[in-house]
Amino acid sequence: MIVGVPKETFPGERRVALVPAAVAVLTGKQLEVVVEAGAGAAAGFPDAEYADKGATVVPGRAEVFSAADVICQVRTLGANPVAGRDDLELIRTGQVLIGLAEPLTDVAPTRAIAERGAVLFGMELMPRISRAQTMDVLSSQATIQGYKAVLMAADHLPKMFMMMMTAAGTISAAHVLIIGAGVAGLQAIATARRLGGVVYAYDVRPAVKGEVQSLGAKFLEIELESGGAEDKGGYAKAMDDTFIRKQQEMMSNAVAGSDIVITTAAVPGRKSPVLVTAEMVARMKPGSVIVDLAAERGGNCELTRADETVVEHGVTILGPTNLPAEIPYHASQMYARNVQTFLLHLVTDGELQLDMDDEITEQTMLTRDGEVVHRRVREIFGIGTPDTTDTTDTTEVVAEGSAD
Repeated sequence: MIVGVPKETFPGERRVALVPAAVAVLTGKQLEVVVEAGAGAAAGFPDAEYADKGATVVPGRAEVFSAADVICQVRTLGANPVAGRDDLELIRTGQVLIGLAEPLTDVAPTRAIAERGAVLFGMELMPRISRAQTMDVLSSQATIQGYKAVLMAADHLPKMFMMMMTAAGTISAAHVLIIGAGVAGLQAIATARRLGGVVYAYDVRPAVKGEVQSLGAKFLEIELESGGAEDKGGYAKAMDDTFIRKQQEMMSNAVAGSDIVITTAAVPGRKSPVLVTAEMVARMKPGSVIVDLAAERGGNCELTRADETVVEHGVTILGPTNLPAEIPYHASQMYARNVQTFLLHLVTDGELQLDMDDEITEQTMLTRDGEVVHRRVREIFGIGTPDTTDTTDTTEVVAEGSAD
């Protein structure tokens, strides 16, 4: 079986789906790997390294698609809706595509791939179960997001993070508020603490209090209605408007007293909840910084604009939508490990075996035999009776922010 790795074509995307180390693992499991020339260059992985690990480097994209039984990408068509359309004519019946697919945002790209007869797996649909942890791209990429968000904030903040006692006087530590204590939020807490900041964190899930405190941050206690804000899987649920308003009122003072606010609450396939209003921003000190990791779907801050820097009332608001691509070497390394593990989960003795009784396979499969088969996607877009028994609920708030 041949695995293909084409170069990413989404604007600004510098990651690559498989790194040379992953190639060595796959070739050791009876798989061949074909890589488009330059696929890993932007991430710091030259063609020579791929060749040294056993991959065949080919000059053209069409050659990769023609040779490969399985195509591994960071962004398939759904997550690359403009440039990705050029790949449609290269996809053939029975070919398997693995990558981020944005299936809950727009069903048209998923349908287009289904019509080509390909099998599409959306990596962002990986079930949150223990045996799938090493395949969880949302978590791996969120780690990068949380780290980079703090560095961005520090770069824009006209202050130093740490407290310093100098001959010229005492410099106070920066106060940092992290909203959402998922993977990105926890990494942001850890990074801000390493830089010497005084860190506070808020999350609607009381269960994360211990994790927040273990990293040296103070957990903001906000009274919840009966029933809480946590689903049976331990993830934050999307809350109603009444709760959101109460939450905004109770958080207003915390936001106003912060030098840096980093927000991470995203809802897959839906607009991000507004947690920081324009009124809250107006109360912040001039020079303060907000980094909104939910900017891709509207943002947690009312004033956020995706991929832009906004300055209001002297407060800088950053809305990055693809932070992992700004640290492409390690983001690719982590993503590749996820993909490598998932691919080997699907392979037995060098051949693809799609076991639909396995929840990992079933819950990540989007298309097969010319149809969209993922139950949740079919329900959202009214496609009809599902052909699978996937029961994954992907509408909960994901505290680690954007998936790509």
